[in-house]
Amino acid sequence: MTQIHITMSGSPGAEFSAHWRITHEGETTEHVEEHGTVPAEYSFSGTELEGTVKLLSDDERLEVDIQKGSNRSSSSTQGAGGTLTVSIR
Repeated sequence: MTQIHITMSGSPGAEFSAHWRITHEGETTEHVEEHGTVPAEYSFSGTELEGTVKLLSDDERLEVDIQKGSNRSSSSTQGAGGTLTVSIR
């Protein structure tokens, strides 16, 4: 099983919500973070990850970095309501 590591950075104290879907061997589990705060880190075991992250704070910046083995995905958004859809396989 492969580790998938997510790092949430940007403006310290920025608030976000996140909905992660982790798939391993055809089975999908979900992890919901309704009110997270930067900085934050998550680790999951699986072969695929899809997620939707929404920035809840005004005038703040959110950066999402996902790493699985040698694959890496980075995205960022700024301002309340900014939404990122991310995936890694």
